[in-house]
Amino acid sequence: MSDNENFDNGDAAQPDKRADDASTDDKQAFDEIVEGVELNTDDAQTADAGAGQPDGAEQGDAAQDPPSRESQLATLLAERTEDLQRLQAEYVNYKRRVDRDRDLARQVGVRRVVQDLMPVLDSVEMARQHGELADGSGFKAVADALAKVAADHDLTTFGQVGEEFDPHVHEALMQVPLPGATVTSVSQVMQLGYKLGDQVLRPARVAVSDPDPSAVSGSGDAGSGSAQGDAGSADPAGGASENK
Repeated sequence: MSDNENFDNGDAAQPDKRADDASTDDKQAFDEIVEGVELNTDDAQTADAGAGQPDGAEQGDAAQDPPSRESQLATLLAERTEDLQRLQAEYVNYKRRVDRDRDLARQVGVRRVVQDLMPVLDSVEMARQHGELADGSGFKAVADALAKVAADHDLTTFGQVGEEFDPHVHEALMQVPLPGATVTSVSQVMQLGYKLGDQVLRPARVAVSDPDPSAVSGSGDAGSGSAQGDAGSADPAGGASENK
């Protein structure tokens, strides 16, 4: 046999040997897979058997059922209701605060405008005192329009001769006697005072008079005379009773 023939026979024998080795490897792999499946099956059966006999702790846990869906929904509803109530309260407080700030800002704006108009209103009042507001004149129409605007914003004047002096709303500039005054009174008004609602914007500048002694004594005499008259009217009745 030649060398070429031996080489050919060697190459032919090697594939057969490789095929045998491959079949052996496949058989070992199959056996391992089968053994693994059997072991997993046995473990599962053991686990099932253990699960069929729970211990005391597991029995206690099993006795406590998880919360039902209805209870979970009720808890969630209570939480959302509480959140909604809190938001509503915050909104109400916010709206109240905004309304209060808006009113304050409006009052401040009105006060500034009215304070700027007070000198004009003083001039109108002086013209009225001097008889310069004739009916039908243009100046009278302007004065009436200003008075209407002042009334719309709740602006009022105060300070009249004869009213009792009040240091909270009157500013005394001088002392001028007022006949017939029984208390400290306003005897003359130099400049009217202004109120915006209940707030005093400017006190009335006035002259003050002390009580008139004659008026005070006259009122005292009149009071004593009336008292004596009452006593006298009662005496005759007493005398009549005594006579009886």
